[in-house]
Amino acid sequence: MGGTAMDHVSSRDSKESGSDGKNPGFAPINLDLVPEVDLFLRKLGAGDFHRESLTAPVGRNDTWAGLTDSGRKVFVKRLDGPSDDVQARMRRMLSFENFVGLVNKPALRSPAFLGIDMDARLVAFEFVDAGMSGAKLMVDETFDDELARAAGEAIGSLHDGVPPEGEELDESAPTLPALVLQQGLTLRAFNNFSFAELEVWRLLQNDAALIEAIVELCRREREAPRVPSHCDLRVDQFIIVRDLVYIADWEEFRLADAARDIGSFAGEWLYRSVLDIVTSRGDSVFIDIDLDHDAVLRRGAEKIERLRPRVQNFWRAYLGKRKQVDAELAERATAFAGWHMLDRMIASSPQRARISGIERAAAGIGRKILLEPRKFASTIGLGE
Repeated sequence: MGGTAMDHVSSRDSKESGSDGKNPGFAPINLDLVPEVDLFLRKLGAGDFHRESLTAPVGRNDTWAGLTDSGRKVFVKRLDGPSDDVQARMRRMLSFENFVGLVNKPALRSPAFLGIDMDARLVAFEFVDAGMSGAKLMVDETFDDELARAAGEAIGSLHDGVPPEGEELDESAPTLPALVLQQGLTLRAFNNFSFAELEVWRLLQNDAALIEAIVELCRREREAPRVPSHCDLRVDQFIIVRDLVYIADWEEFRLADAARDIGSFAGEWLYRSVLDIVTSRGDSVFIDIDLDHDAVLRRGAEKIERLRPRVQNFWRAYLGKRKQVDAELAERATAFAGWHMLDRMIASSPQRARISGIERAAAGIGRKILLEPRKFASTIGLGE
C-alpha cells in the first residue's frame, strides 16, 4: 500500500497567544516535568514563570503563557512532531522573524519574538496583552468589516514584501492539497484511522472530478508567481487588540502562491456561513429549523451573502497594498477557498467517529467551488 495524505495531516495550533483568560485554555503541563522551559526563559533574561499565572492556550503543541520573574508576560511553545518536521518549522519561524525585521511593512504585525532553542524545540514570544482571538470575534460576530480590512492590509503587505538581499526563504511546496493525490493507505494508517477518517478518504479518492480539480489547482499553483506567504492562515491566528491586527503561527512561512492565503481567509468565512445554516444567527426572526435539501441550499446562499462583506473588505484592502497582481489570482484564490472547506473536514476527522451532516454540506460546497472557481469568485467576495 502507498503513502497517504492522511498520514501527514496534523491538527493545527489554535492559538499563538492570548490574554487574561479571554482565549480558551487548559491547565498547562507541570513545569517541574519540563525544566528546560525555565532554563530557556532564564537565558532570554525573562526569569522563571510564576506558576500561579500559567495557562495553556489550546493547541496540538505544549504551551505555557503567563508572568515571569522579570514582570514580562511571555508565551512559550514546545513544538511536537518528527524531528525533521520540527526543525523545518522552526527554521521557517526564524526566517519570518528575519524577513519582517528587515522589510518596512507597518500593517504587518506579529507577536514580538523573544527567542528560540532548536535543540529543546522551544520558542518564546511576548504575550499579546488584551488580545482576542479572531475566531472568538467571528463567533461573537464582532469581527467586523474594519477588522477585515486590517487583515487584508496585513496580508497584502506580507505578499508585497521583497526578501532582503541574502535572505533566502523556504521554496518547498506546502504539503496539502497535493498529498491528497497519493493513492492508497498504509496498513498502519488503516489500522489507526477513526471511522471518520476512513469516510473522508473514501469521499476524496472515489471522486474523479474532485481529484482532477485538485490536480489542476496544484498545476496552477506551481506556475503562479511566488511571494512571502503564511501558508496556514486561519482566523484563530489573528490576534486583535482594539483595532490592531496581529498574525501568529509562522511555522509554514515560505515563498508560495498568494492565492493560498487569500483563499484560506475567504474559506474561513465561507465555512462559518455553512455552519450557520443550522443556527438562527443573522436571521431577522427566530426560525424553528427543520431543513430539507432545498432549505439547506436557500439558507446557505443567505448565510454566504450575509458574511460576504468580510471577504470583500479584506480583498479590496489587500489589493490596495499590492503593487501588482496576476490576472488569475482571484480565480486561484477562489479554488483555494473551496479546498479550505475540504481541508477543514480532513483536519477534524481524527477526532470524530463520523462526519456530520453539516461537515458534509461544507465539503460539498467546497467541492463545487473547487470545480468551477471562475463561476464563484464574485459569490464569495473575490470579484471586481
